[in-house]
This record gives sequence, C-alpha cells and structure tokens, in this order.
Amino acid sequence: MGLMIVANLGYAAEELEATKMDSGQENSVSPIIVRLVDSLFNLKEDVPVDDAEAADRYRKTALQGEAKAQLILGRMYAIGEGVPKDDVAAVHWFSKSAEQGNVEAQYTLGHMYDLGVWVVKKDDTEAVRWYRMAAEQGHAKAQFNLGVMYANGEGVTEDDTEAARWYRMAAEQGHVSAQFNLGVMYASGEGVTEDDTEAARWFRKAAEQGEASAQFNLGVMYDYGEGVTEDDTEAARWYRMAAEQGYAKAQFNLGVMYDYGEGVPKDDTEAVSLYRMAAEQEHAAAQFNLGVMYANGEGVPEDDTEAVRWYRMAAEHGHVSAQSNLGNMYANGEGVPEDDTEAVRWFRKAAEQENVIAQFNLGNMYSNGEGVPEDDAKALRWFHKAAEQGHVSAQNNLGVMYSNGEGVPEDDIQAYAWYSIAAAQGNEVAKENKEKIATDMTRAQVAEAQKLSRQYWETYGPARKSTR
Repeated sequence: MGLMIVANLGYAAEELEATKMDSGQENSVSPIIVRLVDSLFNLKEDVPVDDAEAADRYRKTALQGEAKAQLILGRMYAIGEGVPKDDVAAVHWFSKSAEQGNVEAQYTLGHMYDLGVWVVKKDDTEAVRWYRMAAEQGHAKAQFNLGVMYANGEGVTEDDTEAARWYRMAAEQGHVSAQFNLGVMYASGEGVTEDDTEAARWFRKAAEQGEASAQFNLGVMYDYGEGVTEDDTEAARWYRMAAEQGYAKAQFNLGVMYDYGEGVPKDDTEAVSLYRMAAEQEHAAAQFNLGVMYANGEGVPEDDTEAVRWYRMAAEHGHVSAQSNLGNMYANGEGVPEDDTEAVRWFRKAAEQENVIAQFNLGNMYSNGEGVPEDDAKALRWFHKAAEQGHVSAQNNLGVMYSNGEGVPEDDIQAYAWYSIAAAQGNEVAKENKEKIATDMTRAQVAEAQKLSRQYWETYGPARKSTR
C-alpha cells in the first residue's frame, strides 16, 4: 500500500478566548467572596479629641457602672486619645461595657476575639458568643459576621442555613456585604433553595451601594439571562461600574464585550485597554487575550514579542490555551527564537490538561521527532486523545498511523473509521485517504469499518466538539 498523506501537521494557534468568565467559572456567578469579618469598628466614634479632662470624667462615670462611658473609655485607651494607649485597659473596659449589654462593646469584643488583636488571643468560640449577643440586639455588622462564622464553620458547626438566616437579617438592614453573600447563596443554592431571581435581587441591592463584586455578578446575571432577562447592554453597564473600581474580572468581561461588540459597539482598542487593566492585576485569561490581540494586530500593532510576553504570563498562571499558544510560538519561532524543546514543554503542559490543539501538536512533535526523540507510539497516543475530543486533523492522522502500522499494528478497519469521521467533517485529505484504503479492503471489512465509523461518529464527531 502506498504511503498515505498526513495532512495539517502545522501548529494551529488557539482562537481568541471567547468565554466571559474566569477559567472554570463559565455560566456562573463569581465564587463566594466571604468577608472574614466586617470592616474594623470605628474606635474614634464618640471619643473626645486629646482631652485628658474628658477622660477623667468618663473614668469616673465608668467606675459608677455606666456602660456607654465604659465603651468610650475603652476606645480612648485603645487609640491613646486623652490617655496613654493601653490595650489591657481597653479590653477591660470593653468587657465591662459588653457584660452590661452594650451592643457596640459586644460587637467590639467579638471582633477582637475573631481577629486575635491587642492582648486577646484568637478564639472563634468567644467571637461567636459576643457576635451573637450583639446580633440578637439587631447589630447588622454582628449579624453579618455571625453569618460568616456559620458559613465557615468557625466557632460553630458549619451551617449554611444559619449563615443565610443571619445574612438576611443584616441584609435587610442594608448591610452591603450581607446582601452580596446572600445573593451568592441564592445563586448557588447553599442554605436556601437556589433562586436566580432572588440572587439578582440581592446582588442589585449591594451593587446599587457600590459593591464591585455585586456589580460584576449582576453583570453576569444579565449576560447569561439568569434571574433577569438577558440584556448585553445592562451586562456591560454593570461590568463597567465594577471595572471602574478596578475589579479585574469585570475589566476582562467588559473587554470581551468590546472585543465582540456585545452590548457595546465593537472596539478593539477599548478591548485591549480593558484586557491590559485586568492583565496587570494577574488575571490570566486577560493576559491570554491580550497576547492574542498582539499576535493578531487587533487594537494594537501586531507584535509577536509582546504576544509571547503576555502568553508566558498567562501560561505561568496555568492558563491552558496560553500554554498551547506559547508552544506554538516556540515551534514557529514567532516572537522568540525557534526552540522545539520549549515548544514540546509547553504543548505537554497544555495537553496534559486536555487542550485538544496541544494534544494534536504534541502528537506532531513525536511523529516528526521535533524537540523529542521520534516515537510513533507516543504520537499515536496524543493523536488519539485529540481525535477523541473531535479534532478532525488528528482523526485523519490517526487513520494514517493505523493504515501504515506506525506505533500500532496495521489495521485498515480502524484507519477507515477514523478517515470516515474526518472526511464527513470536510477534511479533503481524509476523504482521499478513505477512498484509497477502501480499494485494498474486502467488502466485509468495509462493512465492519462503516459500522465502526458510525460508532465513532456518535462518540467523536461534531456533537462531541459542541460539548467541550
């Protein structure tokens, strides 16, 4: 039998990443961003400025058991206002006030035990105890922090239902972080029944108070029509609000919208600007997309060296497509000196994470002995992996290897089957190869190969590609 043509052994580059979420977060809201504790309590509230006489008056009143005076005196010692700074005295007076039911003192003690600050050792159980006292008096920050403790299982048994209950109490008082976390719980169905409409409602409340994470998540809800009517313009509007606060995920997503003209006019220059903002914050997908823009000369002058620089940053963060593209740049000597060994290294990193193009290219490298010793068995292995993910050229190349007995015993039935599914997807070389091999097969062999082709088509054909 004559040597079959191995087609399309070039190093195909990835397309621009089209996903509008971080890797692994497609079609979902941002992961829960739980604040470990609320913003630090205001120690200067009600405290006279550098007034020793006031300190003496508060001390006298505090010694008489007045809880508010004890709280203020504790704050004065905590910050050294009117008295020498004294952490031990501060904790003493906070405790006195808290034991009398002063809600701010209770919250302050909870916060101190939560963080382990001043002379107090970190003690989650004590933190929960004091947060609960303040929360039961309606203190929104304490309610939120108690919710966090339940969500994280700190000082109490982890309980998402209880976390949601306390978040709700704080959220209904307008606590922005509680509104955000409650939205996440509705979006993920943790502690409450999953409900995208409720998630969007709480995200909106937090977003309208300027919470960047909530603005981003609300943008995602509009982007995908989850809990709201799909609306790219609204998605872009909320992404923009978060992006203007420096929120990298929103900068990336808004960049994608400008890249594709979704919800905003298509503008490659603006896309590049937004990708760069996110990329400079170590956002790997933005670094990858910025590399693609430089490689293609979209929104910036074409510059392979810059493309390589951004691909490398993303690749070193584990971005699979960037690893594949960086391998491609080394293989072709674009933006870097040609180096097949480096190409193989990056192709392998991506291929081992199931990147189909990298698997195909790694198969090529083994087949041709470029950057690695020639090894048909390993070439076959990587072509198989790519072919089983629906890569048409890999399917054709797999047919060639079975036809020629390269890395595997010669098997015309297998060869015919792989040629068939590649040919059915428009690969002209595979079509020619299939016709050639059929002339050397018996009618029974062709019938068996056609049956196998149908099985492969169901498993490895276009339907397989559409699910990736």
